[in-house]
Amino acid sequence: MENHNIDPKMLEMLVCPFTKTRLELSADGKELQSFAARLAFPIEKGVPLLVLDSARHLTEEELR
Repeated sequence: MENHNIDPKMLEMLVCPFTKTRLELSADGKELQSFAARLAFPIEKGVPLLVLDSARHLTEEELR
């Protein structure tokens, strides 16, 4: 999966679709993470996929 840049202004506007809390860009830039929901949403071709079917659960290590 390639690392695609997300516009910082768009990132400020995006929230978790479940908790309505802020999303954080992962260190590798490939996911948006919702620590409140304990989910990570993939970014494909620069587009965040903010649906449960695409999300993965964050590990305990990632939540620390």
